[in-house]
Amino acid sequence: MKGLFGFAGLLIVLCVGFYFYFKESTSFGPAGTPTNPRSAIDITGVQNDLVAIASAERRRYASDSHYVSLDDLISNGDVSMRTKQRGPYQYSSDVSENGFRITATYNGDPVEGAPRSIWIDESMQLRRE
Repeated sequence: MKGLFGFAGLLIVLCVGFYFYFKESTSFGPAGTPTNPRSAIDITGVQNDLVAIASAERRRYASDSHYVSLDDLISNGDVSMRTKQRGPYQYSSDVSENGFRITATYNGDPVEGAPRSIWIDESMQLRRE
């Protein structure tokens, strides 16, 4: 009888452990990204767009000695995008004489693990909030 209760207790502990393990392993992918394929694709695309936009800003600064707005980059063909949006992320720019910040803000339905905003500045470092 004592062995039966011990075995039953072991099974309960294993089941609870597996529940938490699978719950955590399916919630997020690497580096806190969502495992939802659509969200992961959107986030990867947004990060690539932000790096491309920041590179265009740096090229513009090297040639003209000033940063320009995202609208100017798009209209001049410095960036190959038609809209300031990818999936549920909307792009905006904040430009000054000494720097810039390009932000992608999430505007879609809530998705667990999707960052509210991703941004890049003249340091070329992607950051999430």
